[in-house]
Amino acid sequence: MANLITGAIAMGSIVIALFFLRFWRSARDRFFLYFALSFGIEGVHRIVTALTYDEHEDSPWHYLVRLLAYGLILWAILEKNLPARGARKDGAR
Repeated sequence: MANLITGAIAMGSIVIALFFLRFWRSARDRFFLYFALSFGIEGVHRIVTALTYDEHEDSPWHYLVRLLAYGLILWAILEKNLPARGARKDGAR
């Protein structure tokens, strides 16, 4: 039963990654690329976990992979909301 749920989560993560990848291809906004990479990493991580029959998800490697995936999401949000370098509020150069 656990592998079924892990497979569903992996499939959902890969589908979401492809969804964001499609938006990145049309908009060329790195925000979508970072989200696609994050969900892709999470999906691959779930697949590898299910195929290696690793029942103990409390090892540091699992946490590091998730930290990388969630760090990409956090970086995408911060990069999108921080002002661009050299840009001024009044529009002057």
